[in-house]
Amino acid sequence: MSGSSVRYFRGPDGLRLAYRERGQGRPLVLLHSYLATAEATWIKSGIAAAIARHGYRVIMPDMRGHGDSARPHDPAAYPPDVLADDGLLLVEQLGLTGYDLGGYSLGGRTVVRMLARGAAPGRAVVGGQGLEAVLHTAGRGGRFRHLLSSFGTFEPGSPEQAMEDRLKAAGADPEALVNIPDTFASTSPDELTAIMVPVLVLTGAEDGHDETAAALADALPGGQYLRLPGNHYSALITPEFTAAVTGFLDSSPG
Repeated sequence: MSGSSVRYFRGPDGLRLAYRERGQGRPLVLLHSYLATAEATWIKSGIAAAIARHGYRVIMPDMRGHGDSARPHDPAAYPPDVLADDGLLLVEQLGLTGYDLGGYSLGGRTVVRMLARGAAPGRAVVGGQGLEAVLHTAGRGGRFRHLLSSFGTFEPGSPEQAMEDRLKAAGADPEALVNIPDTFASTSPDELTAIMVPVLVLTGAEDGHDETAAALADALPGGQYLRLPGNHYSALITPEFTAAVTGFLDSSPG
């Protein structure tokens, strides 16, 4: 399939989860960030099209709670590591072999969890994550919990009100998204050292994760680190991000 129409697969609990594709060639599964969607992150930005031009079949799921995927409000639908479970099942259900894997922010952390849980891509890309965020997930996401559970209470003109307006305009479901931090699972140093896949770690120079991103690459036997311009949000859409990903995929053994 060369377009980007919505297709579906089933999560481990039977939830109907969406994905899109762009291009043909070697499969590359890309995972978006928290509060985002595959379409907004990879397609509208032009990143998917640019990677597809290098001969890749870019596969982009909407994580549960996001976009066109099921968005249950029941906290029981968001157990620890379920996003990695969903990703592993997507690979299995599509029968992917000889594939690559990448993600940004929440998607990058999910890539690490998939690798720790036995995913075997030829190469992997982890964007917008550092070692501390991977090793210690307890208590993370509190700011987003507050934001998502407090719609309608923010001061006009405040950053929180601006974020609420953006999420509403995008059709996001705060009652589903507030549960996503419950899915976070920590990865131990031993799990990291057991990951033998070549991994490119990318962060923006002004991203808070940049402080430990190089340490994350060092903790991975096949890790390498590259610093990009921008902050946690803007680094993803820089030309340097796409160039770094395509260069890594084209030059690394897979």
